[in-house]
Amino acid sequence: KRGGAANLLAALDTPIPPAPTPLPAGTDLHHEVRRIMALCVARTSERRQALEEKLDRWVLHPVWGMCILFVLLFIMFQAVFSWAQPFMDFLEEAMKQLGDFVGTLLPSGALQSLIVDGVIAGAGTVIVFLPQILILFLWILALEESGYLPRAAFMLDKLMASAGLSGRSFIPLLSSFACAVPGIMSTRTIQNPRDRMVTILIAPLMTCSARLPVYALLIGAFIPARRIGGIFNLQGLVLFALYGLAILSALLVARVMKRRDVEEHPLLLELPNYRLPGLQSLAIELWQRARIFLSRVGSIIVTLSIIMWALSSFPAPPAGATGPAIDYSLAGRIGHIMLPLFLPLGFNWQICVALIPGLAAREVAVSALATVYSVGASEADAASQLTPLLANQWSLATALSLLAWYVYAPQCFSTLAVIRRETGSWRFVAISAGYLFGLAYGVAFLTYHITRLITG
Repeated sequence: KRGGAANLLAALDTPIPPAPTPLPAGTDLHHEVRRIMALCVARTSERRQALEEKLDRWVLHPVWGMCILFVLLFIMFQAVFSWAQPFMDFLEEAMKQLGDFVGTLLPSGALQSLIVDGVIAGAGTVIVFLPQILILFLWILALEESGYLPRAAFMLDKLMASAGLSGRSFIPLLSSFACAVPGIMSTRTIQNPRDRMVTILIAPLMTCSARLPVYALLIGAFIPARRIGGIFNLQGLVLFALYGLAILSALLVARVMKRRDVEEHPLLLELPNYRLPGLQSLAIELWQRARIFLSRVGSIIVTLSIIMWALSSFPAPPAGATGPAIDYSLAGRIGHIMLPLFLPLGFNWQICVALIPGLAAREVAVSALATVYSVGASEADAASQLTPLLANQWSLATALSLLAWYVYAPQCFSTLAVIRRETGSWRFVAISAGYLFGLAYGVAFLTYHITRLITG
């Protein structure tokens, strides 16, 4: 309750009350306990309790409960594309107007290019995806506050047991959909040391919100925005499939890691009462998530965008050069050096360049692509400019290969740092990065060549 913390602190500052007098001999202790509880505990009404029991009969049912969970997750990913579009259009237009306005204030030259094409375009290509990220957080927070998440953990206990884990791993893995860092930190509640280590190692496979800008860009460019059965959004279906692929892969990896230890550990959970999520608490949580995201835009992403702008702009092409200017820049040279390694995946040198800053923060890959393709905020919003450009220059096989790469791609540096801190060993950092690199390369390779075979 509001003011409860202040009342508690005030009570702690008062003298310790005297110990209560012992109860007389022969006192009915059960009666005394009931009397004290009647004074201090507000019990749920019988009508409300009966309603919650009816809900639990459906939510915790071995068949219908799984169907309810599947439908909730399915609607959540549909909403990410359907609900966010008007807000994304607004942000696109706002960043376009800002780039045009700043461009008119500055004289043509390197400074104008740095501010407009480096800072504004770099930040704008990521900010435009903020509505989708907030909608994803809104669903997760609402499910958590409603009391549903512990029930989902209970429902998935048998599924997690098939991978050698328990339902306790569900909450850390679900938290990793927002960000792997708090997800890994929340594994401290897992008592079994081996279960905890395996959960830490598979947490980066959960599709964190930083991947969402990359997914949205490629899905928007290559997957048509049409309705399936007049209800479902095809782009939302593809996004749902990517999340499902990550979850299935995590369970398979966990099963391989625990192939010699499949002992089941009993799951004991206290199921909280159902309640309607508070609008105030949801608003505060969303504001905190937005602030964290925007602080990343203002620090890490803008910094990396400026570095990418510098690498793409210098050195200038020599006199009489006939090719694109970026081919002579440091970024172009780095991309061409990396190309032989990634050419079997269908990647071009521009993608190779974008992969480098993506290791620091995955969402920076979008602004890096905008930079190497010379999409500037002075012309239009970079994200909207990239969509038709990539659709014309990349094959479907390349796009799907890059999507597959980002399902498994090694995590950002912050995740590696928290793995080192939680495990106390660089060995687990090397294991995590190594198997994720291997999965990303292998699955992207198969995706590219199978898609080429099917599409001709």
